[in-house]
Amino acid sequence: MTVAASSPAPTPPEGPTARPGWLRRVLLDPLVNLLKAGLAPGQLALTVGLGAALGVAPTFGLTTLIATGVALRLRLNVAALQLICHLLTPVQLLLLLPLLRYGGELLGQGNALAHFTLSQLQAQVRHEPMALLRLLWRAELGALLIWAVAAVPVVALLYFGLRPVFRRVVRKHEATEALAATER
Repeated sequence: MTVAASSPAPTPPEGPTARPGWLRRVLLDPLVNLLKAGLAPGQLALTVGLGAALGVAPTFGLTTLIATGVALRLRLNVAALQLICHLLTPVQLLLLLPLLRYGGELLGQGNALAHFTLSQLQAQVRHEPMALLRLLWRAELGALLIWAVAAVPVVALLYFGLRPVFRRVVRKHEATEALAATER
């Protein structure tokens, strides 16, 4: 029993399509959509680099305001920068206390912050906010200095590493669109 060469290929069953994974839905698809919307690969690479740096900055509670200001000043996509920043919020929370401890040591508050915990921080916020401000202002300044020194190479690596990747994505998308246009 042989099958004729001219018989059409079987069509896949029509039903619910597989849903893309979390990483693709939350991170990759929005970035590709920004490229499709006209954001240049260099701008998107800078947006991702700055978003990663600002997303882990020890400026808890001010990230949105700072990221918006940076995006507007540099004429980057505000939504993309906010997306990257807010995706890194868990990392920011993990780095907050170590950066405050090292920042305190850097600027002379090391003894007061050596064994400071998140629960102590929360209790101080609720009951003695002014005492907390007096304790943390130097530690915060030191943490910002440490972060700024670390952020420069991170932004540079992400920018120069992602720019060629985004250029390839744009070329691939343009080739796909050109192929689709010729088939019509």
